[in-house]
Amino acid sequence: MSVAVSDTHPSPQRAARAPRRRVRQEARDALAVAAFSAGASTGIAVILTVVVTRVG
Repeated sequence: MSVAVSDTHPSPQRAARAPRRRVRQEARDALAVAAFSAGASTGIAVILTVVVTRVG
């Protein structure tokens, strides 16, 4: 499992360039990654199951 690390004390130059992301945005991104991962894993499992049943 990976963990996103955010800089709690950004440099003044970095703070001026981009606004800080909110926890809501980070949580939404994490959920999107989890949903994609689950969907991709399920899709691969289904494809492998279909291939194995057709061959066997």
